[in-house]
Amino acid sequence: MLFILYSYKILIYIIFSIFLAFIIIILSLRLSSNNPDSEKLSAYECGFDPYEDARNVFDVRFYLIAILFLLFDLEAAYFFPWSMSISFFTIDGFYAMIDFLFELLIGYIYAYKSQSLNWY
Repeated sequence: MLFILYSYKILIYIIFSIFLAFIIIILSLRLSSNNPDSEKLSAYECGFDPYEDARNVFDVRFYLIAILFLLFDLEAAYFFPWSMSISFFTIDGFYAMIDFLFELLIGYIYAYKSQSLNWY
């Protein structure tokens, strides 16, 4: 009986969510202004001019910098929860985070020494 009561509420929520999504899509299509110009309609809005064939070799340094940014940025995201809950850790949890920081430092030193952070 309790399952039927909760499934009824979930069904109402899903129907309301779908209805609200359609209302938002329809209103955004009706109320938004559509003023396309040559820059908006071009296929290259990233800042690079289409000067060569698309099959040319693309420089890997762009991808390398992006991967390194994601790697160090996501690892740095562990610092805030760790600093907020450090008083609840045991000594093993504390040393596990110190080990994590040490490994992060080794990775950063390796990236710096291999000059993968240089942009030129």
